[in-house]
Amino acid sequence: MKKKDLFIIGKKTFSSRLIVGTGKYKNMLECAKAIKISGADIVTVAVRRVNISDKSKPLLMDYIDPKKITYLPNTAGCFTSDEALRTLRLAREIGGWELVKLEVLGDKKTLFPDAIETLKSTEILTKEGFKVMVYCNDDPLMAKRLENVGACAIMPLAAPIGSGLGIQNKINLKIIRHQTKLPLIVDAGIGQASDAALAMELGCDGVLVNTAIAKARKPFEMAEAMKFAVIAGRKSFISGRIKPNLFGSASTSNKGLI
Repeated sequence: MKKKDLFIIGKKTFSSRLIVGTGKYKNMLECAKAIKISGADIVTVAVRRVNISDKSKPLLMDYIDPKKITYLPNTAGCFTSDEALRTLRLAREIGGWELVKLEVLGDKKTLFPDAIETLKSTEILTKEGFKVMVYCNDDPLMAKRLENVGACAIMPLAAPIGSGLGIQNKINLKIIRHQTKLPLIVDAGIGQASDAALAMELGCDGVLVNTAIAKARKPFEMAEAMKFAVIAGRKSFISGRIKPNLFGSASTSNKGLI
């Protein structure tokens, strides 16, 4: 019997390995349609930026049903551990969310993670019962430390947030993949479908995409492209690629040549 290839985060199983953000779209309708086309089961929600509680204004829940798609509250825009902790505690109060995405940024120019504040926050949140998916640099040592303090998923960047530069360091991602059994999800820097496919071919369990879809010339077409890129990349990885060879190798045998 064929073993199922399951995508499990925090003991919950998801069908799609593509996670999609809810920011930067022209409006909520465009966001909802792109997410539907992408087939994503999880959407990230910036608690400090997206309306999830003020009923006098358009609510995200009116466009994306939280009973059908898992909301992943995140701490986008937080630059200290205190800000991040307060934001996620608020998210749990509002919606009961315990599966969360943590990002604590170091500066406003690069938007790189603050490794020290991120590590501290992960440890505290884990002790408080949160299941923490952690945005981090593609640093194998820090990734291991985050795992050791209780992270439920490691989410290294491919390139700076929103840059669209694609994967800049395949080696570090391979090392992180080798050393952890946690879900490994590339977060930030994806620019096109081939970037998503490459991340999956490197052995990553999933890809998070926001800007590349929301700011594409045709967001709906890009959402579909990302969907199929993730599927193709995963199938390629689990199929087992051939060993690279410097020289050519004939497709047919020399045996029985006339």
